[in-house]
Parts: sequence; C-alpha cells; structure tokens
Amino acid sequence: MQTLIILIIIGLVAGMLGGMVGVGGGIVIVPALVFFLGFSQKMAQGTSLGILLLPVGLLGVWQFYKEGYVDLRVVLIISAGFFAGSYLGSKLALSLSQETVKKAFAILLIVVALKMLFFDKAITAKSNIVRLEKGVPK
Repeated sequence: MQTLIILIIIGLVAGMLGGMVGVGGGIVIVPALVFFLGFSQKMAQGTSLGILLLPVGLLGVWQFYKEGYVDLRVVLIISAGFFAGSYLGSKLALSLSQETVKKAFAILLIVVALKMLFFDKAITAKSNIVRLEKGVPK
C-alpha cells in the first residue's frame, strides 16, 4: 500500500510539474521555442506538452520492454497520477502571470542543473549497486 501511495504521488508531482512548466524534453524544447522562435512562455510550454504527451516514445519503450526493462504496473500507476497532476499543474500555470511562470521554469532549470552538477554521481553509484543486487546488467 505504501508503494502504491508513493507511485501515485510521484505521478501527481511529475504531472503537475509537466503541466505547470512543461518538464521533460521541455528543458530543451521550451527554451528553444522561446529564444529561437519567439514563442511566449505559455505557448512554448503548451507546445512542449503536446509533443511529450503524444506517444512519440512508443518505439523506444517497446525496445526496453522487450529486454525486460519496463515495469508495466509502475508505468500504469504513475501515468494515472501524471494524468491528474498535469491537469492540476496546467490549471495552476494558466492562473499565474506570464512572468511568474517564466521564473518558476527558470528556477526548475537551475535546480536540475545543480542536481546534475553536484548530486548525480552519488545517485548513479547507488542505482548501480541496486541494479547489481537485482542481477540487472549495466
């Protein structure tokens, strides 16, 4: 039961962030649309969500699934949370000013950059240990 709750929360948070600031490929897509094509922040985020939420990664997922690297139960549970969270996050984003949404997106980018710079090495080492314990090759 605890795992189910955690998975739903992960899905809700991911969905809210996705709906609010176009997270995911949006870390590249949103700034590119804003800076190179002159999209407004909200137009760039909405377009990014349109790209990311269509089944564009289906063939990649299929390849991982065939090799046993997709947990369908987890996918379905987090997807349900993401579905609801993206609605809530998009409602929140659309209720805020353009400047507030742009600043929230910028803060998210800074947090991701700091995590990648200073914290990924320890997390990667830990995940490799977990993978080895489960007998999953690198």
